[in-house]
Amino acid sequence: MKSKISLAFEKCKKEKRPALITYTVAGDNTKNNSLRILNTISKHADILELGMPFNTPVADGGQIQESSHRALKNGIKLKDVFQIVKKFKNLNPNKPIILMGYFNLIYQNGEENFLKNCRASGVDGLIIVDLPYPENKNFANKCKKKSINFIQLLSPTTSNDRMKKIIKDSHEMIYYISMLSTTGGKLKVSPQKIIKNYNKIKRINPKKNLVIGFGITGKTISSLKSANGLVIGSLLCKTITNSIKKRQNPVTKLDKVVYNLKKKIIWTG
Repeated sequence: MKSKISLAFEKCKKEKRPALITYTVAGDNTKNNSLRILNTISKHADILELGMPFNTPVADGGQIQESSHRALKNGIKLKDVFQIVKKFKNLNPNKPIILMGYFNLIYQNGEENFLKNCRASGVDGLIIVDLPYPENKNFANKCKKKSINFIQLLSPTTSNDRMKKIIKDSHEMIYYISMLSTTGGKLKVSPQKIIKNYNKIKRINPKKNLVIGFGITGKTISSLKSANGLVIGSLLCKTITNSIKKRQNPVTKLDKVVYNLKKKIIWTG
């Protein structure tokens, strides 16, 4: 049986467009709002990434750190993250959800226990930022046995040999970090250069779903729409921050932002 992640990519390919993958932090700006945000943006997004708040998110830029800080200040624990996923999945059983975070949270929880909770709440995939290949092989196999996609990361500095091994061992989705920066950093590389690197990786195994993340904004998203999927995170976290500052409803604001992003990746000819 095909996974929900695979089915989401298949649907987008039929519609000749990339999958729109959103990233928000669980519990930002409140536990209830976090769930409302997921329910609302899932009308436009194809796959949802949900960040597990962590106090030292080394790969995350300022916007996502701020979101994480707000969630932790609200007292969000790992059990709350699973509760949000479960409630979301009860309403949206076919929408893939990927948890993204740091291995320390899994280690503290116990690998088996963590994966059991993932399975019970309906998590479809995992991105663990600080668990690189090949150190992640053992954990990735445990994920596979539980029908959870472990998503490998590639970057502009990944050597060709290493890239081939990672792609060979990868599950149904691979995440290409478009530039050497934290998330939300200003795009230092031209979209054309990113697509050129992307196509080079894609040629290694055209069947694998390869997505691009880091530095994507409303301005650059259209230039990258030949990819299988595009991840937008910092822009969404920034929208929540601005809504709070202006005392506006973050749910309504995000709905509009994600709707507009979706419009930009639909081929018009």
